[in-house]
Amino acid sequence: MTQAPPKLIVGLGNPGPEYVETRHNAGFWFCEQLARELGMSLSRESRFHGLVGISRQHGVTILLPQTFMNRSGLSVVALAHFYRILPSEILVVHDELDIPPGQLRMKCGGGNGGHNGLKDISAHLSTPDYWRLRIGIGHPGDRNQVADYVLHRPRKEEQALIDESIERALATWPLIARGEWERATQQLNSKPKPKTA
Repeated sequence: MTQAPPKLIVGLGNPGPEYVETRHNAGFWFCEQLARELGMSLSRESRFHGLVGISRQHGVTILLPQTFMNRSGLSVVALAHFYRILPSEILVVHDELDIPPGQLRMKCGGGNGGHNGLKDISAHLSTPDYWRLRIGIGHPGDRNQVADYVLHRPRKEEQALIDESIERALATWPLIARGEWERATQQLNSKPKPKTA
């Protein structure tokens, strides 16, 4: 079933060179690659508190909030209100502790799983009913270590798995762009096949 395609793709992360390679910035990684693939350049827009790229050809806007994670909603709601984009037309891409590296999940709505970026976006939009693409980064095993864990670089083997999952997510972009959410979700939520030597 085809639904409205996304008009706004939001990548979550923290601004600044010290955060570029940290696990919490997986949403930025996806959006930066998508922007490159679509031939879009991202530039700072102070009224939207973020880096923004607009493609009239593809009918989509990419946003990387520069507010720090726990204030992401400020950026998202400013742009969504300005361009009259509905929550159901927003796809938020973010790191996910509860999914191992190399795996992805996509869904519309639901809880925030303790993710501060989602918490703030849901509060600002007054609804949790927007699309999320969750990029697995794994869990440190101790909830007391989570804050430290997300602000560190993935281990080499984890990074390779995360990079592969982002490639798989990018491969489903044509489906998402056509509003074929169901097909894209099936592809993204299935576990990747183990590589044969």
